[in-house]
Amino acid sequence: MEYKKVCLMFRHEDYATDGIRSALGLAVENMYAYGVVMDTELPAMDEYAKETIEMLRDMEGDILTTVPANVEKSDLTGITIEELGEKLREMTHIIPYGIK
Repeated sequence: MEYKKVCLMFRHEDYATDGIRSALGLAVENMYAYGVVMDTELPAMDEYAKETIEMLRDMEGDILTTVPANVEKSDLTGITIEELGEKLREMTHIIPYGIK
């Protein structure tokens, strides 16, 4: 059985928390789920969002970011645009998340 790999991409901070929860939901459904916060510095995450990210990591997913400030402030995993391009080639589904 081949598992699906899904990447949700967030460009606006309004959708990051919802997108993180959606990634966790996909992981619960036996998919490898990743989220990427692109080009946006997020405000400090609340405890609920941090717990959601930890649960996602326990299920072999992760929340990545292209913004170094998010790595320091929110404990997200840093990734460069080049590394992101390689990661996206591994995905079976890529979902732009949010309308802004």
